Amino acid sequence: DVNGNAATCAATVSVQDTVRPIANCQNITTYLNNAGSSTIAATQINNGSSDACGIASLTLNNNSFTCANVGINPVVLAVTDVNGNAATCAATVSVQDTVRPIAICQNITTYLNNAGTSMIAASQINNGSIDACGIASLTLNNNSFTCANVGINPVVLTVTDVNGNAATCAATVSVQDTVRPIANCQNITTYLNNAGSSTIAATQINNGSSDACGIASLT
Repeated sequence: DVNGNAATCAATVSVQDTVRPIANCQNITTYLNNAGSSTIAATQINNGSSDACGIASLTLNNNSFTCANVGINPVVLAVTDVNGNAATCAATVSVQDTVRPIAICQNITTYLNNAGTSMIAASQINNGSIDACGIASLTLNNNSFTCANVGINPVVLTVTDVNGNAATCAATVSVQDTVRPIANCQNITTYLNNAGSSTIAATQINNGSSDACGIASLT
């Protein structure tokens, strides 16, 4: 007081932190693995979020992606400080599939038809090719064969997945001609010579016999 007497009393000061963190996000790209999945961490989306008292946790509303998520995906990062204050920011995750399919081929045999041709489908050469995100198409570099191809023919199968990744494998197509010729005969007359004999040629009996791949002999 004015005469120098003093007294004391005690009190408490409650110090509170109600300031939210500063949440900073960044967009990222992630790549699917061979199984068609990808998992990201919140730290990958975080772009220097800060808080004067310290950050306790970073969490994402979605951190797991599959083939169904190929493309742009929105995510939200939640930043929580050591005193329970939270802030959020938004970012995008570009999910990409760059894994090629596994192309598996098998050798086949095909048979020429009566016209001397044969067509095969890519599915006949395919032997269980796989891709985690799914196969969009199977194509062959050659699927048409003629008499000129009788024997072993190399082919290449291209397997393309739904996201445009492609792989190839090689196989052989054994082209076989098992179609008999069409034999046409005609009756003829021949005359004995002075020695009492006559010789004829097979071509005289032949009456337009035919085969798509060609006739080798007449006997």
